[in-house]
Amino acid sequence: MPVRDVLLVLLICVVWAGNFLTSAAAMQEFPPLLFTGLRLALLGVVLVPFLRPAAPGQWPRLIAMGFCNGVLHFGLSFWALHASGNLASPAIVMQTYVPFTAVLAWFWLGERFGWRAGLGIAASFAGVLVLGLDPMVLARPEAVIMMLSAAAFLSVGTILMRGLQGQNLFSVQGWTAVLGLGPLLVLSALFEPEAAPAFRSASWIAWGGVAYSALLSSLLGHGLYYQLIQRHPVTVVTPYLLLTPVLAIILGVLFWGDTPGPRLLLGGAMVLAGVLAVTIRARVRQRTTPPASDA
Repeated sequence: MPVRDVLLVLLICVVWAGNFLTSAAAMQEFPPLLFTGLRLALLGVVLVPFLRPAAPGQWPRLIAMGFCNGVLHFGLSFWALHASGNLASPAIVMQTYVPFTAVLAWFWLGERFGWRAGLGIAASFAGVLVLGLDPMVLARPEAVIMMLSAAAFLSVGTILMRGLQGQNLFSVQGWTAVLGLGPLLVLSALFEPEAAPAFRSASWIAWGGVAYSALLSSLLGHGLYYQLIQRHPVTVVTPYLLLTPVLAIILGVLFWGDTPGPRLLLGGAMVLAGVLAVTIRARVRQRTTPPASDA
């Protein structure tokens, strides 16, 4: 990629890494489901003008995508971040959505991957087991399970998105926000009795975290990513994004008091190496696959 686009993808990594820190800070005051609902509410308000109706027969797919991404992925991921008490393990485990998507695409769409990509997938999930033995993670193992579930649901949502017609990035993001908002607020009302008092007493730090997550992480980060993958293959852009969890670990050590041990660092390296292997093999297959005939 040209230097300008490399700088843009590095900006995306910084913004997405910062989202772990600012969201964790905001959830010191907002409970996680309420925080997620407020994030989607702000995002939905901004993106309502960009909504496009579903193509004929595609409303069920669009609604399922919105529920997987808006409610299950975001709800579980922010809940996991809140429960973990650190930034490092959620940022690393979230990367398993790449091997999850490869496996789902094989099972669901019939896409194939070679033995090298298979080893990368195995290494990623083995890395999760290794980092799960770190004392910082063992203190709250449920957070890793929730983040793995969030990554899996993001993979399902990604597969559903592939079949959507007549939608662009901002419309998909808008529908994710609109369709996920109601269920999240209902779940928050049912399971977070502290939500109403937190909403009334939240400081500017908590509201700043909501704004950062919606406007910078989603709109700016995903908007720039969408622009980059229009100019370059996804397999060229994706390896750079592995800097996101690395930066999140650094932010956690500097500002959140994280003390990652050798098991977390080794497991994290295994996860990221596996993700990189899957991405590189996809790039190689893309290069070596002959173009389809026009006949």
